[in-house]
Amino acid sequence: MGHTRMQDIDLPIKAAREIASAHGVIPDRCDILQNSSTLVLRLSETLVARIVTNLDGPRQGKEWYAREIAVAAHLARHKAPVIPLHPAIPPEPYEHLGFPMNFWQFVTATGSDPDPEMIGKTLHDCHEVLLKFDQHLPHLEILEESIRVLELKSARNHFSPPTLELLRGHLTTTIGTLGQFPSQPLHGDAHLGNLMNTTSGLLWTDWEDTFTGPVEWDLASAIWNILILEEDQTTVDQILGGYRQAGGEINPLALHHSLIGRAAVMSAWYPILYPHPSQDRLIKLQRRLDWLKTMASSDQPSSSLNCQN
Repeated sequence: MGHTRMQDIDLPIKAAREIASAHGVIPDRCDILQNSSTLVLRLSETLVARIVTNLDGPRQGKEWYAREIAVAAHLARHKAPVIPLHPAIPPEPYEHLGFPMNFWQFVTATGSDPDPEMIGKTLHDCHEVLLKFDQHLPHLEILEESIRVLELKSARNHFSPPTLELLRGHLTTTIGTLGQFPSQPLHGDAHLGNLMNTTSGLLWTDWEDTFTGPVEWDLASAIWNILILEEDQTTVDQILGGYRQAGGEINPLALHHSLIGRAAVMSAWYPILYPHPSQDRLIKLQRRLDWLKTMASSDQPSSSLNCQN
């Protein structure tokens, strides 16, 4: 989390190229697809490397990377709609020259917007396959982790004490509330930036936040911006409808509290994800905080989330 200066990426690029070469994949290019806390590189026609470059961030070690790889490998084996790990490099977290990394198959984006009903369907398809995942995953981990993030200096410098109290209160309450609903392995961060419309169909990616919790958490992650920031109820209904039509069940109360928890999580991580936020980012953060203030005494979902459409 945070951003890496261009002059700081030579060493992680070298690390990824050396791991690829050691496994017989010739890195014949170096296209930078993303450069933030995670550096994403296309190193060959088929190979993409994701390298953690923020080594001082709140996530240390490789345990969380190992969870991501185990979940992604399980999903790909069962033909779920996900971007697969690269077949030439054994599916495990690597660390070289001090940088944790893993390796993925390159997919070609179409550039067109995904069909909302297919968003819901493909998320349900992933949930169905995740039911068979039998390795341990932490419960509601992103919420627990976000409480710890609020103790970091970056958060205490960015947020006023009342805002810290607001976020901590919502995170704590959401943990207690969501713990009462059925739980299973989840994506954990299923916003639409982690869904690609490709020549192979809609594919989910970025499983580093995977944990167990109610399926409504992933749905809340998918619809929060559309529902609250864009106020596009039609698209929300189509996403939820696609999930239900694929066989999924949605508890409106669990979805309501997941929406609250999602807003609190995203707000808590802002100082880490966006240490130098644009004006647009600051406006979005303030809208999340203003919305959370209206949720302070709310126990019930809005009528628009009754999932009966």
